[in-house]
Amino acid sequence: MNYRHAYHAGNFADMMKHGLLLVILRHLLRKPAGFCVLDTHSGCGIYDLSATEAEKTGEWREGIGRFESLPDGPEELVDYLRCMTGLGVPKLYPGSPSLIASVLRPQDRLICCELHPEDARTLRRNFRFNPQVAVHARDGYTALKAFLPPRDLKRGLVLIDPPFEQGDEFDRLAEAIVRSRRLFPMGIVAAWYPIKHRTPVRRFHDTLRDAGVKDLLDCSLLLRTPTDPTRLNGCGLLVAAPPYRFDEQARALLEAILPVLAPDGAGSVEITRIAEE
Repeated sequence: MNYRHAYHAGNFADMMKHGLLLVILRHLLRKPAGFCVLDTHSGCGIYDLSATEAEKTGEWREGIGRFESLPDGPEELVDYLRCMTGLGVPKLYPGSPSLIASVLRPQDRLICCELHPEDARTLRRNFRFNPQVAVHARDGYTALKAFLPPRDLKRGLVLIDPPFEQGDEFDRLAEAIVRSRRLFPMGIVAAWYPIKHRTPVRRFHDTLRDAGVKDLLDCSLLLRTPTDPTRLNGCGLLVAAPPYRFDEQARALLEAILPVLAPDGAGSVEITRIAEE
């Protein structure tokens, strides 16, 4: 309840997460049938990068701030940066709800959940005129049982992006992935997590394998070797039931942004198949 993403919006982790999120959304948009996205930890929806919170940390300057113009790069990166520019960057940074809502067609919908009272009010205000977006002031983990499977829509995505305030967050995240796959077997699940050191991540992967979850792809972006557990050394996005060729697209995107985010050459990209189909 203390976490406020306004301090971190537009940082390297957001670039990684939202770039890959857009790749998944593009796959869902290829078919005419509608889809539903459940965003379990939505935040405010959009962030002012000139606000006190963003300026206090300056994290966005080391993230989206390093991409001042469209580069010559893979389609996935150009698509992401063009979308960010259209939604407000460099003055504003769109969170996942704004990014998702920007690509929805009339047949698609978005369910947003946010537990922090002030952020939930802001989120509801930001989408008060959008009938395709439903905002709920509630815990994202409990929302899985309430909203899955989506009513009337067989396809979709569950985005789980917890703040990692609690010591058992990896366990809760693994349980949420298992539950999402059980309740919504036709859906894709994407779960973000921080990387400070490798031991919790290995245990997280082992927990999912032991639970029998199939078709798991892990994408990680490291700014440096994760040997200092007091620093955010990188982050990962674990995707259950990833779209066709998502592994190739994820690698192309992450390898394109890595040299800009970690120009000292100490970073790395890892795309790992955790469990087969």
